Amino acid sequence: LGVPEDIRKRPPTTDTYSLAQTQEEFYFSLPWDRMDLCLYGLNHGVPAADVGAAIGLSAEEVTRVFADIETKRRATHYLHEAPLLVEKVAEIG
Repeated sequence: LGVPEDIRKRPPTTDTYSLAQTQEEFYFSLPWDRMDLCLYGLNHGVPAADVGAAIGLSAEEVTRVFADIETKRRATHYLHEAPLLVEKVAEIG
């Protein structure tokens, strides 16, 4: 199609005009590879200092990421709930 290589090799995004930071950094504060390790650490009780050592962040930075994850979970918990079922109602007509 003749699309320039620098466009083809660019990471996917929904942004039309990109910021200096990526969407993953904007929404999740870290690139995916680091966020995945933080999420794993939080879910499995790995100390923030150990996670930080593995991904090159301080324990304080990882603690802030953990808090951000928990905030997002609290704000979206309802999206993970089972649907409410309504009893069948007699047809009107």
